[in-house]
Amino acid sequence: MGTLIQMKNLHKGTSSRFALWDLGFRPFYLLASSFAALSVGVWALQFSGLLPKAYLHGPMWHAHEMLFGFTLAVLTGFLLTAGQNWSGQPTPKGAYLAALAALWVAGRVLVLLPWGWLAAGVNVAFPLAVATALAIPLYKARNRRNYFFVALLVLMALAQLMVHLNGLDVLHVPGWAGIFLGLDAMLFVICLMGGRVIPMFTNNAVPGAKAVRKPWIEKIALGLVLLLLVADALQVTGVSLALLALLTMLAHLIRLCFWQPWKTFKTPLVWVLHAAYAWIPLHLALRAMAAMDWISPSLANHALTTGAIGGMVIGMITRTALGHTGRRLLAGKAEISCYAMVAAAAWVRVGIPLLDPSLIRVAVLASAILWSTGFAVYALRYWRILVWD
Repeated sequence: MGTLIQMKNLHKGTSSRFALWDLGFRPFYLLASSFAALSVGVWALQFSGLLPKAYLHGPMWHAHEMLFGFTLAVLTGFLLTAGQNWSGQPTPKGAYLAALAALWVAGRVLVLLPWGWLAAGVNVAFPLAVATALAIPLYKARNRRNYFFVALLVLMALAQLMVHLNGLDVLHVPGWAGIFLGLDAMLFVICLMGGRVIPMFTNNAVPGAKAVRKPWIEKIALGLVLLLLVADALQVTGVSLALLALLTMLAHLIRLCFWQPWKTFKTPLVWVLHAAYAWIPLHLALRAMAAMDWISPSLANHALTTGAIGGMVIGMITRTALGHTGRRLLAGKAEISCYAMVAAAAWVRVGIPLLDPSLIRVAVLASAILWSTGFAVYALRYWRILVWD
């Protein structure tokens, strides 16, 4: 009976009015989750040689699309929604929002075609267009506190530009420099936003949790992430990078402990965010090991992308979709299934090769299936919520 009530609550009033273009989270959460579910199929087509003329292919396509396709879409949906709350000014809606969504879709299609310059132009234009759409309401409200996100979107555009100019043989930089710059930027975003929302959500949902934000550890933890970004930009390697990564790991582990994660196990909408954030110190520990050439850097990268980013995304897009459509903040069986599958995808992708590198193909395949299924469940469960009011 309880599950039935939850389902009725989740779907009440969802067929009254078409609302896809009402606010940024609606189209971009739906696009991102659908793309996450379908991208494994595209990857399989590339692997089998059925997309031989794709401008981006192989691991570079995978990295580019997970970062500048999937992750940037979720970030766009979040910022265009939060930006309205932050500023009290309208953010893109209607035809304007549809045009931004079309630009994102065009970027996903063009990287699979042989038109490299067009693909580069469209993909770099997207975060700049979103930056402009966010900057206008923030500037009108003089909301300086969140100008950082405009700068972040510009940084993501520059990171993409590095990737594409290198791929087009115009700019000769290390091939993955733009990807790593984008990953460091997203690491900072997760750390910044995690500090803003996780303690608040914890205290709101878990009576007596007493999650706290200590100013000294907040400054140290965020400052060290920025220092790590600078170190990567300067191509710092070896022992120096390992020590910096370990120091950053310690700071974020202390930060997480102040948020009382062990008190959230009975509240899935909250523990999913704590579990995602726990991947950050793990990612940093693996980065230190990779800097010493003890493990493959891919394991550290996937701890960040599949573990921290994937977990934070699935937690936030369920919570914010429910909240912004006036539904109860309650995780049902579908939500918990999504959380479990995305979390399992991360542990499989990182844990199995860490224990036995010879099983990397098995780990990649199993992780891809879990990841795709988790986001497919979200897309199927939430499309009515996102499309209809």
